[in-house]
Amino acid sequence: MITPSKVQLFEHSEVENQSHVTEFILLGFGEHKLLHTPLFILFLLIYAITMAGNILIILLVVIDHHLHTPMYFFLGNLSWLEICCSSNILPRMLSHFITGTKAISINGCFGQEFVFGSLGAVECCLLSAMSFDRYLAICKPLYYVTIMNGKLCLLLIAISWISGTFASSLIIIIMSKLTFCVNNKIDHYFCDTLPVIELSCSGTYISKLSLYIVSSVVTFPPFTLTLTSYIYIIATIMKIPSTTGKQKAFSTCSSHLLVVTIFYGTLISIYAIPNAIKVNGLHKVFSATYTILTPMLNPIIYTLRNKEVKVALKRIISLIFVQIHMKSQI
Repeated sequence: MITPSKVQLFEHSEVENQSHVTEFILLGFGEHKLLHTPLFILFLLIYAITMAGNILIILLVVIDHHLHTPMYFFLGNLSWLEICCSSNILPRMLSHFITGTKAISINGCFGQEFVFGSLGAVECCLLSAMSFDRYLAICKPLYYVTIMNGKLCLLLIAISWISGTFASSLIIIIMSKLTFCVNNKIDHYFCDTLPVIELSCSGTYISKLSLYIVSSVVTFPPFTLTLTSYIYIIATIMKIPSTTGKQKAFSTCSSHLLVVTIFYGTLISIYAIPNAIKVNGLHKVFSATYTILTPMLNPIIYTLRNKEVKVALKRIISLIFVQIHMKSQI
């Protein structure tokens, strides 16, 4: 006679026997091979622009002493973060287009998730630190130099990286307890956390709950601080009597405000309303905006909309031409 305990034991053994998945398959942007070449060229171009733009920002911040201020110290860190974010996803995607192989090992997938999760959390904290810097500069200019010193800048950067890494580590530790059976196809172009959790044949409630809790902790406080900072900033700017004064004050934070809007706009589109955007692969489009286009757009935004960065770039270019001219005269 088969007892309920034996049935449960049999089901448990069956799950264990099926737990032989050693790799995942990233479905990417579809099976249409005709699109592989144009997509490869497009993403390769985006990756090249992203790397060149962000490296340029870092070099300008390091070389030009006029940019040795807290605002540009944070900007340099943001550029380094964008380099890491793009390099975590795009090289593997480009490799998949060339080789046609869409497989990624479980360890490789978890590694990509860890880096992606860490960088996302760090960016939330970093944008919040940048907004706090702009708040002090515009709303509390007399206290700016005293408060926003080198020690505080380093502390904010350290908190951003440590908290992001710790939060992502918790998620990966919890996910490592999951069991993966027959289904190993991820309808995405990279290992995003929720799609991977949904592949598990074991209970996913704890993993999903942990993901939402940790994500909320690392997202909402920085977002609230950023939003509050800009409410005070806009209120202060509106009190400035002259139009020229308003424009000058707003120009100092307009680039960062645009970056914040793009970042949180796409983030909310992906994770806050998931059921509405999973239709016809729209989640991949929003994810591509967040993971691929944003790292490319950030240096372009700061270069085109920031007067000090443009002046620094002109100084560096002029210096390079002078050096070349002097060498040609020797």
